[in-house]
Amino acid sequence: MSGPAARVVVGVDGSESALNAVLWAARECLRQDGVLRLVFAFHLPDWGLPELDGTVAEVRASLRRHAADCLAEAAEVARTVSAEVPVEQRVREQGAAAALIEESGRARLLVVGSRGLGGFAGLLLGSTALALSTHARSPVVVVRGCVPEHGRVVVGADGSLPGEQAIGFAFAAAARRGAPVVAVLAWADAVLDQDPMPADWTGLAEEHHALLGQRLADWTERYPEVRVQRLVVRDRPVRALLRAAADAQLLVVGARGLGGFAGLLLGSTSRSLLLHAPCPTVVLRPAEPG
Repeated sequence: MSGPAARVVVGVDGSESALNAVLWAARECLRQDGVLRLVFAFHLPDWGLPELDGTVAEVRASLRRHAADCLAEAAEVARTVSAEVPVEQRVREQGAAAALIEESGRARLLVVGSRGLGGFAGLLLGSTALALSTHARSPVVVVRGCVPEHGRVVVGADGSLPGEQAIGFAFAAAARRGAPVVAVLAWADAVLDQDPMPADWTGLAEEHHALLGQRLADWTERYPEVRVQRLVVRDRPVRALLRAAADAQLLVVGARGLGGFAGLLLGSTSRSLLLHAPCPTVVLRPAEPG
């Protein structure tokens, strides 16, 4: 396969975190016969430079040389996975978030490290994180630390449309990896915990087990070779997912949720998951209409 639909785009900035993201993305390209697109973005400051064309041109040339060096290093990392993976390199004179969001419109996946340097510093903090999770037109993969090659694929299942997309992504990823899926449904939240009326926890647990089975039914039929573990817990969603992902190679969640996963990727909940997940984390948002 070739063309935009096969591209896996990676934000590159010379940091170790970004190189780990390249490693993960190159392996994914190898699994899916994809094209690896390495993107370095930089933005010239509009303050602090003398108003001399020559000086501005020198700064731009220096930044472009640095970008070329970082891209070359990233391409070498990709080649350690396989020389067969096609690699594209792109320098964009643009803000990091804007560049990556634009690239995501022509990509199968957008992959970033959880820590960065230069243009990608703080990529997953504050407004830039919100911009990516809200506006990226492809699934976003956040790679923290080392890149595991083995382990289960954990997915948050909450009944929302992004949650359904996350389940589908998780099953497809597990099938390619020969890995099992752990589907997590966390069904307790602050409202239930503070309710003065006694709760029938056993009955609620049985209901949620049945609901999870319904949500997984089509996917288990489509991927009969994938082993599935259903994990229904009375716990906060982020805590339940982090525990389940302790020995995982991939964590998959939807960008918007219902019930226990409502607002999963907003505010402090989002930062907790993305900053503490022990494995690469995939964020899927609702597909664009039309």
